[in-house]
Amino acid sequence: MAQAVAVAKPPAPPRRRRASATPRRLPYLLIAPAALLMLGFIAYPVISVFYYSLQNYNPTKPWRNGYAGFDNFVHAFTDDPIFWDTLTFSARWVFVEVGLQLMFGLALALIVNQTFVGRSLGRALVFSPWAVSGVLTSAIWVLLYNSQTGITRYLADMGIGTYGTSWLSDTSTVFPAAIVADLWRGVPFFAILILADLQSVSKDLYEAAEVDGASRFKQFWHITLPHLKDAIVLSTLLRAVWEFNNVDLLYTLTGGGPAGETTTLPLYIANTSVDAHNFGYASALTTVAFVILLFCSMVYLRLSKFGSESK
Repeated sequence: MAQAVAVAKPPAPPRRRRASATPRRLPYLLIAPAALLMLGFIAYPVISVFYYSLQNYNPTKPWRNGYAGFDNFVHAFTDDPIFWDTLTFSARWVFVEVGLQLMFGLALALIVNQTFVGRSLGRALVFSPWAVSGVLTSAIWVLLYNSQTGITRYLADMGIGTYGTSWLSDTSTVFPAAIVADLWRGVPFFAILILADLQSVSKDLYEAAEVDGASRFKQFWHITLPHLKDAIVLSTLLRAVWEFNNVDLLYTLTGGGPAGETTTLPLYIANTSVDAHNFGYASALTTVAFVILLFCSMVYLRLSKFGSESK
């Protein structure tokens, strides 16, 4: 009797385990605490501002508090001439500051991008004002503009001007004086961003342009500027938003004076809320400022074609 030969069956292939969902969710779990904190510290104040913009809320006059609807907005656009004055000055302030900061920042970036002895020290000196806080910058320029010990005193000693002159209290000089103070801190911001982008421009492009006989100006116009387009658009947008919301420097230098000549819309909002305790109306003004900035930013990015390829 033939003995049956047992044939060993091949082992079954191992079952593929379903990928655990935990590794995929781990990054989200790790950033969840920070996201919740940001949501609490950013979303809640924003929602509160929108809520109080529809309310009459003044802690010093609780009997007038209550739902106001759109009355605060109607009052701002129809019955508050200070709102229009501060909005006009804010636009003027942003246009002049950002334009001058871009011009001087681009010039400084082009200079420190060249090779020369002491370039590292030069770059450090150019960028150092950006490391100074806004309050400290204001304190420095308050001392420089002091009528007794500042610039005007030394100019008077040289026979230029008169003693006791205060540029910050004269309506004809306060705007240029504030512009110069903010330029000192704002120019390095543009210089840093533009210089960082200049480092990535290929030198072969300039060498080819020189071979073709292009002048320095043509190289700058047709090579440098197109390459810097996105950096310039982004830096001007960011700086415009920051300059629009500039409160610390103007508040410390002038307090919005003299005679309201240097009162921006955010400074007016700060005075309305902190000094007058009219938080409902201040919230409405803040909402208007937010909408203005959002609209202008969207239009600016659309017109500048930010992120598109330069032709």
